[in-house]
Amino acid sequence: MKELSVNHLLGIKYITEEDIQLIFETADHFKEVINRPIKKVPSLRDITIANIFFENSTRTKLSFELAQKRLSADIVNFAASSSSVTKGETLIDTVNNILSMKVDMVVMRHSSPGAGVFLSKNVKASIVNAGDGAHEHPTQALLDAYTIRERLGDVAGKKIVIVGDILHSRVALSNIYSLQKLGATVKVCGPKTLIPRYIQDLGVQVEPNLRKALEWCDVANMLRVQNERLDISYFPSTREYAMQYGVDKSLLDSLNKEIVIMHPGPINRGVEITSDVADSKQSVILDQVENGVAVRMAVIYLLASKIK
Repeated sequence: MKELSVNHLLGIKYITEEDIQLIFETADHFKEVINRPIKKVPSLRDITIANIFFENSTRTKLSFELAQKRLSADIVNFAASSSSVTKGETLIDTVNNILSMKVDMVVMRHSSPGAGVFLSKNVKASIVNAGDGAHEHPTQALLDAYTIRERLGDVAGKKIVIVGDILHSRVALSNIYSLQKLGATVKVCGPKTLIPRYIQDLGVQVEPNLRKALEWCDVANMLRVQNERLDISYFPSTREYAMQYGVDKSLLDSLNKEIVIMHPGPINRGVEITSDVADSKQSVILDQVENGVAVRMAVIYLLASKIK
């Protein structure tokens, strides 16, 4: 059996194109499983997984939980807001306490960039990064690329534009890494204040004009403006942002071709995209959610097979 080159999924930066293709092939199998009348397989009956979320999450947490249940793993859920972390307990102590209950894998979301890497060096468990600050969100990037592959047949040779708050987005960075590894060309588009200064170092071009970006691309990934990470105002108003960088149906219909619209969620309807775009046949937003379960099943299954 083929296996991953890594023992943890800490970021797309640390995995190879072969790893990504293996995850996709495994996800193809699990996608067939979750569309059966009985959606469970007994693959991970002897594995215990702790979901540790230090930041709020709806879709990612539910998606991971569902993936784990579909694989028949035992699950421990931990929300930092109602835990001893609020009393000053350190990250390592928190996790080691959980691991002493014989947990094999930790799925963690944390507000500090690098928290997953730090943890992987200090505890004996397989770590899956479910988002670390504004750094990486590897499973989101994998499910995004998987959805592009499903809709367009392949990722290689495709043109993808990521629109919006690139500066604060872990989704953008992970997407750039994964799409480039799979042979796509990536551009970013958004207000100058929300584009990182060194973005060109990643081999990514900046296209400040939304219309030009959409006319160039095959896929537009529309990011949410991360208001909770904006400590200062990066643009005059939400209305002005929507006018310059939001996609509505008339803009979509006026393009000289049909493009695919993606969004990692949650959507601010009427800001990044209007409802008629989100619900149009060009949108793959609900496919992304469905594929998220299959891709996360694949990641967990492949990492669990390396736990000795």
